[in-house]
Amino acid sequence: MFDHLRNAFSNAAKSLGEKELNEKDIEEILFELELSLLESDVASEVIDSIKTDLKNHLIGSKVAKNEIEKFVKDSLISSISSLFDAAGTVDLFEKINEKKKTGNPFLILFVGINGTGKTTSLAKVAHMLQQAKYSIVVAAADTFRAGAIEQLREHTNRLNLKLVAQNYNSDPAAVARDAVLYAKSHKMDCVLIDTAGRMQTSKNLMEQITKITKVVNPDFKIFVGDSLAGNDTVNQAREFFEHVKFNGSILTKSDADARGGAALSIVKITSTPVLYLGVGQEYADLKPFDKEIFLETVFGSLSGVDIKKISSEPEPKVIPEPKVIPEPKVIPEPKVIPEPKVIPEPKVIPEPKVIPEPKTDSSVSDPFAGIIDADIFKYSELYDITPPENDDEAIQLSTKICDWIKQGRPKPGDSKTDKKTKFGEFDEHLSKKEEINDEKHKQDKEEEKSKKKRGVFGFFKK
Repeated sequence: MFDHLRNAFSNAAKSLGEKELNEKDIEEILFELELSLLESDVASEVIDSIKTDLKNHLIGSKVAKNEIEKFVKDSLISSISSLFDAAGTVDLFEKINEKKKTGNPFLILFVGINGTGKTTSLAKVAHMLQQAKYSIVVAAADTFRAGAIEQLREHTNRLNLKLVAQNYNSDPAAVARDAVLYAKSHKMDCVLIDTAGRMQTSKNLMEQITKITKVVNPDFKIFVGDSLAGNDTVNQAREFFEHVKFNGSILTKSDADARGGAALSIVKITSTPVLYLGVGQEYADLKPFDKEIFLETVFGSLSGVDIKKISSEPEPKVIPEPKVIPEPKVIPEPKVIPEPKVIPEPKVIPEPKVIPEPKTDSSVSDPFAGIIDADIFKYSELYDITPPENDDEAIQLSTKICDWIKQGRPKPGDSKTDKKTKFGEFDEHLSKKEEINDEKHKQDKEEEKSKKKRGVFGFFKK
């Protein structure tokens, strides 16, 4: 089973293992792979998808040469696995149980062309449901093919099932409706509806099956295809899916299929899963399709291969049926509030120092009132001033100190203070006086300067 497809993938992997990875080699190997897949009845759309995925994996990848074959194999497995994962899976029993809760029968419609084993597959599904303790009624809606009703009656007799049938050339939609009414009145769990095998190119017959679908509104539709029909099965699935929108597929004669391309192609083209594989003539010869078994059949053992995460790819998500989401409420955009401007704090301008005015009144006890001692010290040191000997000299000296403070306390040489001012006569007097002072007067001068506790000029300050 699937021998041809397995050889195609294996040859591609080994070819890469013998060459250096470059774009030219990739193109050659992909071309060889494409030919092998076409021979395996893989649809062209699927081939293109596999080639694109494989090329993205290989070009630019840094792989040790002795690991190239394994890398290619893992990449192929990843690509094919993702196709099956995208189609999802269906639990038929779960769907039947959900419908059973409503008190109505679960309707399954079988479609496909003549000779694919559609009627036999219906009987196998009926046997499977019967083993699960579901009650079943079968509708012989194939009123077109001679012997179809008798064939289905033989199966229902063997399985001890109820068959609803009419004469040939009857309206198949009417037969299906009668079966549904019977199931409702007798509280049956499932209705299996057999339809006439028809070629996908027959427009009238395809429209007839569309009518059946509208009349009975089946809960589940199954396409039955022949694994040995190759690309023709893929074309059939494409046409039936456009008219019926089936939910899954059954591939018959899979035990005799040496190529295996039909399952891969149908899943890719219709995005629906393969539900079961027919592997024999007995009723029990219906096996659920298993992705891992398919990959093992094609590629051999998957030991050491993580199917869920290959080549650092994220696990493909199974997309559930879309839920009806109410339209979101329109929320107005919030108003953009401009940031407040940062107003700098006003600079604190220090209050101007109050420069004391000299006291001109000789009646004042201290003409140096309001002048700090530091300014008196500073001025007397800069200009070598001796203490005044009377009130008039003290007043004149205090006036000079106040003017000096107003001029910014300049040092000798950088101010007009050193030049002759309106107090020039007083300066000359002091200079002459210093020249005639005797040694005793100098000692008195030093003694007066040292007595700081009594004030700068203790004679005037109390």
